[in-house]
Amino acid sequence: MNQALEGLLDLLDLEHIEEDIFRGVSRPSIVPRVFGGQVAAQALVAAGRTVPDERPAHSLHAYFLRPGDPGAPIVYTVDRIRDGRSFTTRRVVAVQHGHPVSHLSASFQTYEEGLEHQTGMPDAPDPETLPTAAEMLPRHLPARVAERLVEARAAVDLRYADVPPWGTVGQPREPRSQVWFRADGKLADDSLLHVCLATYVSDMTLLDSVLLAHGRGGWAVGDVVGASLDHAMWFHRPFRADEWLLYDQESPSSSGGRGLGQARIWTQDGRLAVTVIQEGVVRVPR
Repeated sequence: MNQALEGLLDLLDLEHIEEDIFRGVSRPSIVPRVFGGQVAAQALVAAGRTVPDERPAHSLHAYFLRPGDPGAPIVYTVDRIRDGRSFTTRRVVAVQHGHPVSHLSASFQTYEEGLEHQTGMPDAPDPETLPTAAEMLPRHLPARVAERLVEARAAVDLRYADVPPWGTVGQPREPRSQVWFRADGKLADDSLLHVCLATYVSDMTLLDSVLLAHGRGGWAVGDVVGASLDHAMWFHRPFRADEWLLYDQESPSSSGGRGLGQARIWTQDGRLAVTVIQEGVVRVPR
């Protein structure tokens, strides 16, 4: 396991400071605020630690309310909304400096048999044939920017199936992108950890599809400014975040200074594991 992944796992191992109250710290980001995927993943950790292991998470809905301060701890307070026979619901408020920075609701379910179907997995190149981030990013970004982005994502092996937005600035494309990802090391057999890792990664590239539609390079090149507004995920089938997962993303709409991204995450053997929807602020600098 590489050092960056060890650091990310430490980041998700929240301090239990009181009944249903947890504290987390942040890691450096390429923007001067806490990475939204980190807040969502930590909030899901907090919620999951109040739920029996036999009830895995099946959905989450998060709102990002304020930019987080990466230099200050985040306190997560869990509200035990409901403990039913099949479903458990939790609400988590993330607080910094006396103000909420995020709200997250999560639902957990006891395993049960039911009707089963899924849509077909889209075509995608073999992840092992694609360049790593460390190989690909310097081709399209200034050296210092590429270095910071590689460092920020070093815990995850993330590989673009096509040229990312900052590689085709000024050339609008179909608002769709694909990346393969997996944790860069072996993880424990803990279902909550795997869904939290996927939650963390899911905020890295989802709004790229919005940028592609308009030929914008994004935050890495500074031709748009933005931030995540909300984030929703549905976990359909078990998966491992240390095995290859295909993140197939598209943007059906942007308007009013906001862009919508929707995506599906597939296991390499074709099982639909997760559905993701996110809206974010996407503004052109004046």
